[in-house]
Amino acid sequence: MILENIIKENQGTIVDVRTFAEFAGGHVAGSINIALNELPQKIEEIKKLKMPLILCCASGNRSGQAQHFLSQHAFECYNGGSWMDVNYYQTKN
Repeated sequence: MILENIIKENQGTIVDVRTFAEFAGGHVAGSINIALNELPQKIEEIKKLKMPLILCCASGNRSGQAQHFLSQHAFECYNGGSWMDVNYYQTKN
């Protein structure tokens, strides 16, 4: 299944890996914020989330790093790129 459909059909959890301040400035509706540098300490919390994880940030760089880290810990996850792209897919009909 393509990423756009996973987002549109709300089949996973959108995780924004930007800082709290960046997240507070705007984010995808229904997304949760776990900053990239907090991922190692939040593994148990992440295990409880609805899979797959759609990771996003400002440009796709940090979400790519998060995808690499989480996939090494056996999480089903995708790099959604920019949070604005994920937001666009979520609202697109």
